[in-house]
Amino acid sequence: MHLPLLSFILFSSLLGDITQKGYEKKRARLLAPFLPQITSKYSPASPEASGPSSSSGGRRNRSGGARDDRYRSDIHTEAVQAALAKHKEEKMALPMPTKRRSAFVQSPVDNCTPPDTSSASEDEGSLRRQATLSAALAQSLQSPDYWINRSVQSSSTSSSASSTLSHGENKTQTQPQVLNLVPSPPENSVPPDVTSYTPERGSRVDSRVDLPPNAMTRGMPRGQSRTSMLDTTADGVPVNSRVSTKIQQLLNTLKRPKRQALSEFFLDDSEEIVEVPQPDPNTPRPEGRQIIPVKGEPLGVVSNWPPALQAALARWGATQAKSPALTALDVTGKPLYTLTYGKLWSRSLKLAYTLLNKLGTKNEPVLRPGDRVALVYPNSDPAMFWVAFYGCLLAEVIPVPIEVPLSRQDAGSLQIGFLLGSCGVGLALTSEICLKGLPKTPQGEIMQFKGWPRMKWVVTDTKYLTKPSKDWQPHIPTANTDTAYIEKLLSLSLSVRVSCVCPLSGETLVNVLDCKKDMGLWHGVLTSVMNRIHTITVPYAVMKACPMSWVQRVHIHKGSVSSCDAFLNVFQSHGLKPEVICPCASSPEALTVAIRRPGARGAALPARAILSMGGLSHGVIRVNTEDKNSALTVQDVGHVMPGVPAFTFYGPPQLCKTDEIGEIVLNSRAGGTMYYGLPGVTKNTFEVIPVNQAGAPLGEILFTRTGLLGFVGPGSLVFVVGKNEGLLTVSGRRHNADDLVATALAVEPVKTVYRGRIAVFSVTVFYDERIVIVAEQRPDASEEDSFQWMSRVLQAIDSIHQVGLYCLALVPANTLPKTPLGGIHISETKQNFLEGNLHPCNILLCPHTCVTNLPKPRQKQPVGVGPASIMVGNLVAGKRMAQAAGRELGVLEEEGLVRKHQFLSEALQWRAQTDPDHVLYVLLNAKGVAVCTATCSQLHKRAEKITSALMERGGLNTGDNVVLLYPPGIDLIAAFYGCLYAGVIPVTVRPPHPQNLAATLPTVRMIIDVSKAACILTTQPLMRILRSREAAASVNVKTWPTIIDTDDLPRRRPPQLYKPPTAEMLAYLDFSVSTTGMLTGVKMSHSAVSTLCRSIKLQCELYSSRQIAICLDPYCGLGFVQWCLSSVYSGHQSILIPPMELELSLPLWLSTLSQYKIRDTFCSYSVMELCTKGLGTQTDALKARGVNLSCVRSCVVIAEERPRLALTQSFSKLFKDLGLSPRAVSTAFGSRVNLAICLQGTAGPDPSTVYVDMKSLRHDRVRLVERGAPQSLSLMESGTILPGVRVIIVNPETRGPLGDSHLGEIWVQSPHSSSGYYTIYGEESLQADHFNTRLSFGEPHTLWARTGYLGFVKRTELLGSTGDRHDALFVVGQLDETLELRGLRYHPIDIETSVSRAHRSIAESAVFTWTNLLVVVAELAGSEQEALDLVPLVTNVVLEEHHLIVGVVVVVDPGVIPINSRGEKQRMHLRDSFLADQLDPIYVAYNM
Repeated sequence: MHLPLLSFILFSSLLGDITQKGYEKKRARLLAPFLPQITSKYSPASPEASGPSSSSGGRRNRSGGARDDRYRSDIHTEAVQAALAKHKEEKMALPMPTKRRSAFVQSPVDNCTPPDTSSASEDEGSLRRQATLSAALAQSLQSPDYWINRSVQSSSTSSSASSTLSHGENKTQTQPQVLNLVPSPPENSVPPDVTSYTPERGSRVDSRVDLPPNAMTRGMPRGQSRTSMLDTTADGVPVNSRVSTKIQQLLNTLKRPKRQALSEFFLDDSEEIVEVPQPDPNTPRPEGRQIIPVKGEPLGVVSNWPPALQAALARWGATQAKSPALTALDVTGKPLYTLTYGKLWSRSLKLAYTLLNKLGTKNEPVLRPGDRVALVYPNSDPAMFWVAFYGCLLAEVIPVPIEVPLSRQDAGSLQIGFLLGSCGVGLALTSEICLKGLPKTPQGEIMQFKGWPRMKWVVTDTKYLTKPSKDWQPHIPTANTDTAYIEKLLSLSLSVRVSCVCPLSGETLVNVLDCKKDMGLWHGVLTSVMNRIHTITVPYAVMKACPMSWVQRVHIHKGSVSSCDAFLNVFQSHGLKPEVICPCASSPEALTVAIRRPGARGAALPARAILSMGGLSHGVIRVNTEDKNSALTVQDVGHVMPGVPAFTFYGPPQLCKTDEIGEIVLNSRAGGTMYYGLPGVTKNTFEVIPVNQAGAPLGEILFTRTGLLGFVGPGSLVFVVGKNEGLLTVSGRRHNADDLVATALAVEPVKTVYRGRIAVFSVTVFYDERIVIVAEQRPDASEEDSFQWMSRVLQAIDSIHQVGLYCLALVPANTLPKTPLGGIHISETKQNFLEGNLHPCNILLCPHTCVTNLPKPRQKQPVGVGPASIMVGNLVAGKRMAQAAGRELGVLEEEGLVRKHQFLSEALQWRAQTDPDHVLYVLLNAKGVAVCTATCSQLHKRAEKITSALMERGGLNTGDNVVLLYPPGIDLIAAFYGCLYAGVIPVTVRPPHPQNLAATLPTVRMIIDVSKAACILTTQPLMRILRSREAAASVNVKTWPTIIDTDDLPRRRPPQLYKPPTAEMLAYLDFSVSTTGMLTGVKMSHSAVSTLCRSIKLQCELYSSRQIAICLDPYCGLGFVQWCLSSVYSGHQSILIPPMELELSLPLWLSTLSQYKIRDTFCSYSVMELCTKGLGTQTDALKARGVNLSCVRSCVVIAEERPRLALTQSFSKLFKDLGLSPRAVSTAFGSRVNLAICLQGTAGPDPSTVYVDMKSLRHDRVRLVERGAPQSLSLMESGTILPGVRVIIVNPETRGPLGDSHLGEIWVQSPHSSSGYYTIYGEESLQADHFNTRLSFGEPHTLWARTGYLGFVKRTELLGSTGDRHDALFVVGQLDETLELRGLRYHPIDIETSVSRAHRSIAESAVFTWTNLLVVVAELAGSEQEALDLVPLVTNVVLEEHHLIVGVVVVVDPGVIPINSRGEKQRMHLRDSFLADQLDPIYVAYNM
């Protein structure tokens, strides 16, 4: 199909490689004899000499149909350059994406160039580098943007220290960093921006450490805060961060005024959060009258004319046997052979007879009339295709022409397979040469192509055909509406044609199109035979080798040509007359729609219409008189073919007005009849009845949609301005893909775009279409040139088309899916983009400018408690007050029980006296062998020895703090009770990782310093590590407190054991690093410890005869309570499984549960995730080993976060075959202020699961929805509230109680709450705010503790142990981690869940905000070429599901996201590492 878009066939380049191509070729021919002299004289400055492989060689074989020629126009190029000139005045520097560079390709010149650009390879030599520098210098002289970008990138080139130097700080430390710019040996040539330890790739263990980044420590003295990792400027921006410099650029870019929001807007369920924009009164609207259908001239009746193609072939084969029917050309453009009508008739007759009588047996033929047959012939063999096509028509079988498959993964292979399968094709006709070239299996059989049905291949060469018997004659039908052949459509896959074609007069026709489809088939195969025309076919391979071959044939045979003005401009001097150029419009559904007939010699050519692109985007015809930059010049395609066309608008087939653009519909006998096997689509396309403005039908005549967009001009001339297939509807405005391609090609494509190969399509993101441009990048294009080109394309399209681009991607050359003739396969490219298989090498997203239909930001109401909020009773705002309580603890009446349970130290002494041989603890190794056990007596005696050691060696006073530095085991437990016996305060600390001291030892040191520990209890190996040289590189090892090795203990007992005077005395300190990077230590009193143990005992029904298995880290929180305290209090036996042993032997935990018949077990999410990922596929092997989990009654996950419902459900389903009950898995919840708030016990109901509306949750409202509802979030109850615990949901700002339909902060009241944060100088305000706070109304005298977590309470239909309805507590997320964006509250885990689903290669993700920008960090589990595929997918999914625009996408290696000991992400530490440029990212994308 030829679209007559003159000004639309656009664009050139500033450097002239495209617009002056003809001139350059001619110049090269003229200067060929002198080339040696010129090359030797000017080669250093010649752009063609910049590398060993010149690009001109590649252009020599460029096809004549390359896209840059199709869209070439000097007029439009000037318009683009004028539009770009306006943007140059702004001097806006855009942040360039950051790519990882190889440490082994560096040179002095490379180190002087920005690090974000890919440097030249070494083998290209100094000549390329000189050319690069001269080009950069030339650009700097003509573009002020160069110096802006250069200055910004130079600040990002050097290391963080050089950036510090520029701020005048720390000058002495910059010398080593400056020296790193000098080339160094390979072992030292690491990227200079990595300034500190980076976890090894793939090492999740090394990153699973507690890292408090910026020392936000509770209780730390003001004068002794840890030195910050980042020096910051006055506004808080780190000065030694190149990333933050680029983010500042991004922020400056986004400060530009946005384009006015368009008429389309997001319609939310709740109208109060939607901004309804007013329609623009200046939008052009059609004003003309209703169009009158245009009738083509009557189709004349020719007497004695063949009624059908078969009859025409039979007549010409008999009466004009020697008349030439087809001439094919060879590669040189010379005639290869000529097929006469006699030969065409005889060979087609043989093939028809062979198909019907020689395939199969007489009783069981393979083919019957009406069957479908595939025709698989190359374009270079048109004669074989002609014979096969007409042979099928004579045999009354239906031919289905398809392309020759080249590989199993051809672009469009699935579409062809669907076509063949739905048509029931099982037989393929081909030539012998083509059959030999098909891809084959190692056994020599034809490969099974992707999506294809099983095929039987038949060779149709003449030597394999059988001469028909004398009594056999083919059936020659009259003209009818039976199916003649089936043609494949690129978009819809299926289309059927009939054989009625309008006769044309003429003798010779030169066909340069594909003879198997579209106009090449209709005019070059069907019409030519019907009218006995001699067709000269110029295959694509001949055109590629000799573009002039078809023009030579026209000159020799005096035929007619159809082309455009660009062709006329070149060949008018050779005698080409303007009046013989006949543009036409065609459609796969309606065949040829309109064609301009050759005019009389010297007659005036038809006028052209200069239309406004702005008007066209609104579907209105407006003559452009103001802005010539956005004008489109079109010319007519003549009058319509004999038939009755009309014009219809989108939606209902309503007639357009005279000044309105619509789709051309046609009523004609010469056209398609249906889509094969698709009756619904057929009815909407081939059976359309237009209606007038009043909605009344125009009659009963059925029209066919052509897919062409246009209008009827003066004199009933048809103008075509586009087609439905390339239409992009964005915010109610329509843009043509070819227009955008032309604009992009006008922006200096020579240095960037490979052979002008650009694809434009739209994707649906957030209730609207978004425009995506994908181009192939030249192999020698630099990163900087590519980024500059993308930036300028954005500006040009914004200025000319007034539409924002969503994504602009550059892929390596020759990687986009190709059509059979070498064009870009648009639908496959779009599919690859959406599936993350495009693998771009550069990408730029601009969601901030093109997404204008976001909901309006939420306006927060002023904080305050009005009289309407205060209501007497249990009702708040018409809802039940959101509060819940566990059952009563009860009163211990016996004095002995009170004594025994008041202090844990006395409880251990009592058990050692009453039941000395009862085993309390069993420690297992990776093989499941008990390496250590501890009875009550053994534990008591070992604790006494440690007490003696503390008294003798430590020189401690009562109340001093002692750090316990032990691996998970019984030594840790004994040391804890030894401290209690000695009257000192134990502080459990995770030991440093021996292979990662640089990252883990500073945390140990910080806890020791903050707690003011007077002594360290540890083992001999750990003591050696603390004093090693490796440790000295991270901390000052000379200032450690006294270190006592407990591997060698004194034998004597202490003279007496310490007993606290009151139960409110401090028992131990619990230090932990939160996910926000805050190091907090809380105080636990003896009273709180004993009450907590008693509450757990009642909830879980723990007695001396019970066994529980614990696979937890024993250093803080509820994990420490279960590991060290609970067994001594309750007397049950604890089987201890260190999580590090589980990493060595994954089945250890599950096999222990089965071996010991454990009913209750406690684990962490890390343990559950290890088992799910590592053992999910080994359930059969575990079952064969006898692992049986039917004994497990409760498996409780200990955590301080929202329950991970997906993980717990996966765990239950995977190990259901091993007997695990789906009701067994539950979660617990605790916080810093109260270590255990919820714990699923044995007597309570099963944990509830609810589905809440995420949009309401962002507004701090809780609205329950049904399962599967859109925008729903599933939440699981965090366990039954423990005895003695009471919780209430409170507004964190007003501190007033909330109803159960609101999301608020969880406040807790319990006798086992922590006493407060550990403070040295007693920061009472901090303590009172979290531990002793009151409601603003309701119960103002009750003291509560603030957990810092958001949640809600819902009353369920289940009954609790008391018979009342159960109140379930649902934890949603941590208050400090929530993201306040657009006035709404977002929880990071929700966004991260969406991101992890976006692409199969995303292993883990984390999000945080910085200066109101949402930053997404994604770990790439696949190859690095997939890194840039993640950027648009991550942006899409966050926009679709959360209505947020991602500002920065960071792609990193697996294991980079830090995880603490509880399996929780440390997002704030990740943010600090990102801003300090310590992540070594694979790619950083800054969305515009």
